[in-house]
Amino acid sequence: MRLATPLGIITILLGINLLSGCAPAVVGGAATGVSVVHDRRSAGAALEDQNIEFKALHVKTRDPENLYRRGNFSATSYNKVVLLTGQADTNDVRERYVNMIRKIAEVKRVVDEIKVGPSASITQQGNDAYITSKVKIKLFDIKLPDFDPTRVKVVTDMGNVYLMGIVSQKEADAVVQKVRYVSGVKRVVKIFEYR
Repeated sequence: MRLATPLGIITILLGINLLSGCAPAVVGGAATGVSVVHDRRSAGAALEDQNIEFKALHVKTRDPENLYRRGNFSATSYNKVVLLTGQADTNDVRERYVNMIRKIAEVKRVVDEIKVGPSASITQQGNDAYITSKVKIKLFDIKLPDFDPTRVKVVTDMGNVYLMGIVSQKEADAVVQKVRYVSGVKRVVKIFEYR
């Protein structure tokens, strides 16, 4: 039996990561219904987060100045808090996208983590997907009453790990303690809401 090469593993993980973003588009509300069982958000809030992400993609791809060609950035929404990550060609491009997202009616708050500079390489994107996978697996080691690792949304960009979700302070502390020691993690950023 032939073992997969590291590049092959990264390619597979990147493909899974990219496809996971398509799942809600394919199954829509059904995916939301299943995830709400473990989610601390209401079903309406989870659906609204999907809508916000679709609107963020729409404004980027429909922009007359072709924002999608001037950077590699994305929006992740959790309980109407939007995390913006990636890279923009210029500060003006970054600011334009951030302001467009702030204008989406349902958005409560925008966390701008877009960096000005060259876009992440395919290799870096693969590394980020791999780090995200390792972090998600590590969260299953947390043994706290009522803690469910699927309630923590993990986004990795350039080795920086962003954590979103509705958690207790004790859960947040335990999550950060696990994540900070995962190989490849440069920085851990908490964007949690506390219950």
